[in-house]
Amino acid sequence: MLPIRHLYVHIPFCPKVCPYCSFYKEASDRNKTRAFLDAVLEELRQRSEHDRLQPETIFFGGGTPSALSTSQLEYLLSGLHRQLDLTELREWTLEMNPATVSLEKAALLRGFGVNRISMGVQSWDPALLEVLGRVHTAGQAERSYEILREAGFENVNLDLIFAIPTQTREQWEASLLKTVSLQPDHISAYCLTYEEDTAFYAKFQKGEFLQDPAWDADLFEATIARLEAAGYGQYEISNYARAGRECRHNLAYWLGADYLGLGPSAFSTVGDRRWQNLAETAEYSRRVLGGISPVGFEEPLDTDTRRAEAIAFGLRTGFGIPQSLLAPWPESVAEYLEEQFFEAFTSPRGEARLRLTHKGKMVADTLAATFI
Repeated sequence: MLPIRHLYVHIPFCPKVCPYCSFYKEASDRNKTRAFLDAVLEELRQRSEHDRLQPETIFFGGGTPSALSTSQLEYLLSGLHRQLDLTELREWTLEMNPATVSLEKAALLRGFGVNRISMGVQSWDPALLEVLGRVHTAGQAERSYEILREAGFENVNLDLIFAIPTQTREQWEASLLKTVSLQPDHISAYCLTYEEDTAFYAKFQKGEFLQDPAWDADLFEATIARLEAAGYGQYEISNYARAGRECRHNLAYWLGADYLGLGPSAFSTVGDRRWQNLAETAEYSRRVLGGISPVGFEEPLDTDTRRAEAIAFGLRTGFGIPQSLLAPWPESVAEYLEEQFFEAFTSPRGEARLRLTHKGKMVADTLAATFI
């Protein structure tokens, strides 16, 4: 049995629920936290009975993992160390909100082997942070970044959002310049999307917020130009990194590797199966601690589904996809090559591959839909 090399842990608690976020989350609640931590460790124990786990990457996402207290993090991390073989671990990421960073917490994480932090700055503009409903200030974000460096983190990602309501191009350019000046190792820059079941989506439906694809594309082009000029390679549509600092965990997703997810709402994909845990923390904990499966959704993965995902995700990366994957659509491939949406190249192993050009990245989802 081949080992599962990638582990995701979903921490649902947040200091405040942001109005644009569609991930499963809830306000921090001490009464739920201990049962949740016990449930995560118990779910890991139960899964270890059926699957061989030897992670190369671990990713704590949310929610806000750093909303856990130092003692709560110590309890969870100690439990993972007891249960897992970490001899092949290469990357351990934890997402942090600038408002929940402290030197004590950062030192604890480093001591347990966490070696990569992803911090959600989103914007350096005070007015836009208010629009986004963020609980931190720009000054707090900069100090938190300095604390992470003081604690010895040599691999730090900063998250940014563009196309925020009321945002100007000048504000976005200023955020990019400020971010680059700090010299993070990785930058994620996402275009704001209006997801269902969010406060922003309700305003979008009422016409209070508007979306302009041309404006979004203009900001996207500015992002690529500014970050690549600063030495950050765009290895995925929304992700830029210094050489060798690409996020290994996310690459595993995009390249179709198996992964195990723990916690409420977490997805797992292993072999020809995909499942998702219940998106309700108390019920998730009750089930796991009661010896009942927390899975709320499950589906088989057939060859067509796997191929469609390999195309959709692979095209978003700088690695592209094998040209053979698109063999059933020769006319579309020829058209996209001629229109310079695609470019053909040969991998170091001599494989014929395709990837998006700069022009193609502007319409990536539309192009991928052709083959799905």
